[in-house]
Amino acid sequence: MRRRSKAPTSPLPQREGIDPVRVRLPEDPEGVWGTVREHLVSRYAGAIGAGRVEEMLLGGRFVGADGPVGGDEPYTVGRYLWFHRDFPAETPVPFPVGVVHRDERIVVADKPHFLATMPRGRHVTETALARLRRELGLPHLQPAHRLDRLTAGLVLCVVRPEDRGAYQTLFRDRLVHKEYEAVAPYDPAVGLPVTVRSRIEKERGVMAAREVPGEPNSESRIALVERRGGYGRYRLVPETGRTHQLRVHMNALGLPILHDPIYPEVREDGPEDFSRPLQLLARTLEFTDPVTGSELRLESRLRLSGLA
Repeated sequence: MRRRSKAPTSPLPQREGIDPVRVRLPEDPEGVWGTVREHLVSRYAGAIGAGRVEEMLLGGRFVGADGPVGGDEPYTVGRYLWFHRDFPAETPVPFPVGVVHRDERIVVADKPHFLATMPRGRHVTETALARLRRELGLPHLQPAHRLDRLTAGLVLCVVRPEDRGAYQTLFRDRLVHKEYEAVAPYDPAVGLPVTVRSRIEKERGVMAAREVPGEPNSESRIALVERRGGYGRYRLVPETGRTHQLRVHMNALGLPILHDPIYPEVREDGPEDFSRPLQLLARTLEFTDPVTGSELRLESRLRLSGLA
């Protein structure tokens, strides 16, 4: 079996902290694509329209190792092309990304509410990763894990690509101790502290995850820290990392997290209300650095407003 050679370095720099898209021209056993244009139209017309593909070709937006690519150039299997996609219009998130720790290997950021961790869907340049790359001048920065867009708090990012696997393994193997804080209703009938175990499933295209019968695949430890009137401050310790796990488990206890737009009911989509952030914060990360062996305990400098 022939091994694919390593892709060459992109001739295009990042734009607004976002890498260019890399395309490798695939095998064409039936000889369908005689030119680069024919392949690119076939590949992207359904998403952006044939006219837009042509505009990008005429504007020199598709680039090969030797410079801009003309649409009439012969189709060559295995050739690499790069281009910058058109960024969607995004509402700026009016909160800064803090940094609680930085060294030559990692950056631990304090992500605000409403800011996605990394580019996905309609959130591209307004993401923690894109901002940090621009603001810190670290073009190769990559997150070692993800934090929900609506959740604030600590995100560990890796400076050098060769180190990323070691830090990702920490999260994969559950070697990072994580603690969250939440503000939610207080109910004296709910016995706390409690360990919640359930099976959570999340369907693609469906906003809310749900608990279903079956072998548990999620576990959270939940305790009340303080009470003020009808609300409480809770400490949440996830032992697993299912999508929306803490939000699902708090809701299952009858203690939905304050300002949650999905649990217990999905609210209609609309403009962001930056005055009502989800009251969930990734407060603590604790782990042994896989490169240096040093023990690190990092705490968010952000504070939840729901119980201020």
